[in-house]
Amino acid sequence: RLYWIADKIVEMTIEIYREPKKMVEDISALGLRHVGYAIPTEFFAPFVSGAVEVVRAMTTDEQAEDGFRWSLTLISKILVRTILEGSTIVMKAINTNQEKAL
Repeated sequence: RLYWIADKIVEMTIEIYREPKKMVEDISALGLRHVGYAIPTEFFAPFVSGAVEVVRAMTTDEQAEDGFRWSLTLISKILVRTILEGSTIVMKAINTNQEKAL
């Protein structure tokens, strides 16, 4: 599963340059799925840092690294915004599995 996620990250960082409008829609949809998975938004920044470190170790091209960092940071910000805006009281109650919260 982790290999699939890593592959999707590279694909999304390229596609955000090719088709930005479509990617924003796709990323927003992914963010709403993350609401259902109860993924904490605090994990996104360290994940981006780790991914950038891996790319840094793989290349000496600073422009490639900067492009990857910029696009992945943008993707992360869109995901976090979507998760925060999509986290309604009902979704939070469903994720915590508490009847009283509804």
